[in-house]
Amino acid sequence: MREDGPMTWSESQPDVLGGEWSARTLELTDENGPGIATLVHRADAGSRPRAMLYVHGFVDYFFQDHHAQEWIDHGYDVYALDLRDYGRSIRPGRTPNWITDLRDYDTEIDAALAFVRSQGHEVVVLDGHSTGGLIAALYVHDHPGSVDALVLNSPWFDLNASWFERVVATRAIDRLGLTHPTLQVASLGEPYGRSIHASSGGEWDFHLPWKPHEGFPVLAGWLRAVRRGHARLAQGLAIVVPVLVATSGRSGDRTRPTEQDLAGSDVVLNVQHMWKRAPLLGPRVRVLRVPGGRHDLTLSEPAVRARYSASLFDWLERVLP
Repeated sequence: MREDGPMTWSESQPDVLGGEWSARTLELTDENGPGIATLVHRADAGSRPRAMLYVHGFVDYFFQDHHAQEWIDHGYDVYALDLRDYGRSIRPGRTPNWITDLRDYDTEIDAALAFVRSQGHEVVVLDGHSTGGLIAALYVHDHPGSVDALVLNSPWFDLNASWFERVVATRAIDRLGLTHPTLQVASLGEPYGRSIHASSGGEWDFHLPWKPHEGFPVLAGWLRAVRRGHARLAQGLAIVVPVLVATSGRSGDRTRPTEQDLAGSDVVLNVQHMWKRAPLLGPRVRVLRVPGGRHDLTLSEPAVRARYSASLFDWLERVLP
């Protein structure tokens, strides 16, 4: 059982992105003690008629200001939430990227959406990537009327593993996550992170202490929470707003990806899981397959991410005219 702190954002401070970006913090208290969530936005937030709230994935945080500019150019203010113990919200004494129930994130998502609405936005889109896509989908199902559309960028809908791991091992994790929640049960591979970071030939200069190539340890309690989220999705959700499920055109080898895989496929998740489970979200789902897309479609090669953006905003124009 969690005990949440006051739902009040701090005054804005300059953000690590620099320029016009600002950040606010929300104090939280949960089973791990005092913590924070961080809301990032431009200093001129509230000047555009529509808004988008972004939720990142595992071993991730908001740094994709180049994609945010696309939203701004299309008339949206951009807000991004670094969930508790992620990115800007990592604090000493707390386990990075840790949670034992995905519903606990409702606290900061509730507060972020309340702040966005307080800025005068009548139309709000929630955009979730990877694990953030699963969190966002479950949130919108649980909170009808909270947003006007949902965008899922390579959402994590199932474990990218064998049948044995997805079925038999998951049963063991469900028990182990209760009895030994902090036991490390897996780790991430380094190739994807290295392929996109500027220090190893990639295009993006994200902060490695917040998004290390090797990731953070996958702990039993966290994986149990995610697998329980997957199970909820597998039973079917009832999201009534328009949903875009955007994925790469194919998945690459997760354990030993080739250079071609790293440059133009999803080497983190299985896109077929996304395609199979997308119809379970609700009645108004469109699946967009982006050939050549990386796991985070916004970090794909320039021509590919341009195609993704064009398709995204064409869809938004049709569902939110």
